[in-house]
Amino acid sequence: MPKTPDTAVTGADPARWKALVFIALAQLMVVLDATIVNIALPSAQQDLGISDANRQWVITAYALAFGGLLLFGGRIADLWGRKRTFVVGLVGFAAASALGGAATGEAMMLGARALQGVFGALLAPAALSLLAVTFTDAKERAKAFGIYGAIAGGGGAVGLILGGFLTEYLDWRWTFYVNIPFAVVAALGAYFVIREPAGGRNRSPLDIPGVFLSTLGLVALVYGFTRAETEGWGDTGTIGLFVGSAVLLAAFVGTEAFVKHPLLPLRVLTDRNRGGIYLSLGLAVIAMFGLFLFLTYYLQVVKGYSPVMTGFAFLPMIAGMIVGSTQIGTRLMTRVPARLLMAPGFLTAGAGMLLLTQLEVDTSYAGLILPAQLLLGLGMGTAFMPAMSLATLGVDPKDAGVASAMVNTSQQVGGAIGTALLNTIAASATTAYLTDHAAGATTPAAQKLVQLQGMVEGYTAAIWWAVGILVVSAGIAFALINAGKPGPGAVAGSGAGAGADDEVKIPVVAH
Repeated sequence: MPKTPDTAVTGADPARWKALVFIALAQLMVVLDATIVNIALPSAQQDLGISDANRQWVITAYALAFGGLLLFGGRIADLWGRKRTFVVGLVGFAAASALGGAATGEAMMLGARALQGVFGALLAPAALSLLAVTFTDAKERAKAFGIYGAIAGGGGAVGLILGGFLTEYLDWRWTFYVNIPFAVVAALGAYFVIREPAGGRNRSPLDIPGVFLSTLGLVALVYGFTRAETEGWGDTGTIGLFVGSAVLLAAFVGTEAFVKHPLLPLRVLTDRNRGGIYLSLGLAVIAMFGLFLFLTYYLQVVKGYSPVMTGFAFLPMIAGMIVGSTQIGTRLMTRVPARLLMAPGFLTAGAGMLLLTQLEVDTSYAGLILPAQLLLGLGMGTAFMPAMSLATLGVDPKDAGVASAMVNTSQQVGGAIGTALLNTIAASATTAYLTDHAAGATTPAAQKLVQLQGMVEGYTAAIWWAVGILVVSAGIAFALINAGKPGPGAVAGSGAGAGADDEVKIPVVAH
């Protein structure tokens, strides 16, 4: 008798593809929110009377809560159950979004953003770990993570388009309210459709010292980079945050090595492939944040694009990510070792970034920016897909939540570093250019041109660093990730019966 799609994989949940729709929808909401609020920020600041000095806290409040609580959120998913955590995260995120949209002042807005971060820290690792334990067949896993990777990579650019439309044609408050239908549909779908595999919970007592040390350490690290952007790298407070973060995270690692039930079992980190994924992915996100940041400024400030036009200008990159993730990554994931997808993927993205180092004030969009975005999208989509899949491959289901949280943590920390580091480099290059050329600009038109040229000089200086970072990411992926292509059938370690220290049962490529 021929196999139906739902019985082709022995013991698989027949509703798993429907479940993927709601998991992907939730992930899209979280990723959209990361960029959609940036578009709305100027309008919200004016309406709510937020000072320039406090404006950054609309972004920082979310980043600190989300980044600091991710590991805790992943552990809660393992303890409570991923489906329950997923639904609670969605409902809480929707409520916090409603609060942000209805904000009447600065305090209410900042509180809403912090709450979004708290519930996002529950939602994000629960979504990825649900995907990891639901799709255990190698070919199906490749397809599922291809879709998830495309959303994770391209959702931020979609946020720019949606944010531009909502801000320009409706009101900035809708950039918050738009999360509510996403969350309601995803929560209802999850409640009725998702069936979490049995035996995957980790009911061990909660590692309270680990929770405090990891949360405080990650908050200090993210805030340190955020503060460095505004106060400078040599600022006493910035240095103090970095030192405090190093001490707290070192204490966290020491604690996890000795406690009986660690928040983050070190075996999750010390696995060669997962360690390579976390490191290369975190570095690549630094470069990606640089692209969104500087290309958005370039298109709006230098080229004079509206927010909506700017959003549409990112469409080639979204298309590239979808093709790279769902067509290249998905089709090749079960045929070639992951490093032969990730390393070339990062290098392809680096080639796209390299094109953007040639930006000038009068650069043609079609002649340079469009092909650069296509290369970036193809490269990142191809690399992100195996990275998302491999990051949870072979993990005991009881550790799937914290392993998934580490993927999000590496991206969150990478984003904080990218924003601060690349902004600092750009600002320094712009200042140096203006110092050298301002004296020669004697008319208003000449002065404006020098200002624009100085901005572009800053962007290209930072983008050169992003190119180098992507090359390093490719090197790390090629050197550390030695897992071969998955064999046919179920992926070892993904089912309920995997042991805590099970190895990934796939061929290994010799160095």
